[in-house]
Amino acid sequence: MAKPIHKLKFSGAIDADGHVLEPRDVWERCLEEKYRPRAIRIKEDADGKEYLEIGGRPSRVLRGRLLSTIGAMDATRHNPPPPDAKYGGPHVPFGAMDPAQRIARLDAEGLAAAFLYPTLGLLYETECDDAELAQAYTRAYNRWIADFCRDSGGRLIPIAHLSLGDPPAAAAELERAVGDGCKGGFVSQFAITRKPIAHPDHDVVFAKAQELDVPLGIHPTFEPPWALPGRFDRRFVRNAYFYLNVTAPDGIRHAFTSFFQYATFDKFPGLKLIVLEAGAGWIRYWLDRMDSVYESVIGRGLALKERPSVYFQRNCWISSDPDEKSLPAMMELCGADKFFWASDFPHLDHPGNYIEELEEAAQRLPEAARRKLLGENVARVYGCPRL
Repeated sequence: MAKPIHKLKFSGAIDADGHVLEPRDVWERCLEEKYRPRAIRIKEDADGKEYLEIGGRPSRVLRGRLLSTIGAMDATRHNPPPPDAKYGGPHVPFGAMDPAQRIARLDAEGLAAAFLYPTLGLLYETECDDAELAQAYTRAYNRWIADFCRDSGGRLIPIAHLSLGDPPAAAAELERAVGDGCKGGFVSQFAITRKPIAHPDHDVVFAKAQELDVPLGIHPTFEPPWALPGRFDRRFVRNAYFYLNVTAPDGIRHAFTSFFQYATFDKFPGLKLIVLEAGAGWIRYWLDRMDSVYESVIGRGLALKERPSVYFQRNCWISSDPDEKSLPAMMELCGADKFFWASDFPHLDHPGNYIEELEEAAQRLPEAARRKLLGENVARVYGCPRL
């Protein structure tokens, strides 16, 4: 039996990073005809276990329980998903797959709106080395998510997926998707080309985001084997899911730091960068560390005109998990204007009590800071004044 949905006692809250579970056939339906034979598909092996097919090839990573239970947020270590669970099955929480249900869930939770990111769309770049196909996958998803949100009265807010394998194509897709209703775009923490996220070859994307005045997020995805740290042999960590999940935000921090290495914010002073799903309790230390290295002799090699913390104040925002005990301190140290909150609904690496945790966190904040965290900041940055 599903747990009753807790209603937040504060008004105006906006989820800065929720997710949807895409239909199994979304790429088969939404891809341009040329690419349809290589659509992303969920299939079953001879033992009835699900796996993802990417570019016509079975995934080596995205299979079995990992794929079937990715949307099982209501599950816990004491109440796991059923052994016969399938992707999108009855074990997934209410509101994960249907727009009308998602609006009903927002009403039950007392939330004003939710920014939406994909689930299957976070997985395929792990094993896709075809830049043209990756662009087609993003276009198909972006068309679908814009339609998913279209009749929500602005309460379901689509964010476009971009792939940096072909930067000019990604910039063109950002412009198209924003014209179709998306409020910004996001990239993963790695690129198919293995170039750092802020590499100058990607400047065309940053220039387009600045021109359109929309934020660009860095959102974690499953990482390919080559992107994982190499200090431990893979045979010791490939099934260490606790270790891999806890350390996954490292990739986001690396991508974030590359924007200072390449002085991206000097080239694009109007760029708005959002750091997503990596927690926020580390950010003050990271800024202090970057400032310190900038002021050292090592920093002489940087083209930055200012200390990194100056650009953070001007150009960057970060989402926090509702259960972060250090959040009030971070908001005091870095500024209450810099933080959002995010549910990660309905993914299974967080428990489903995020509204209770958010309420507890909000109660520890002064009223002005509380309003900013709950919804004012994200609505302002993404240009959603009606919320």
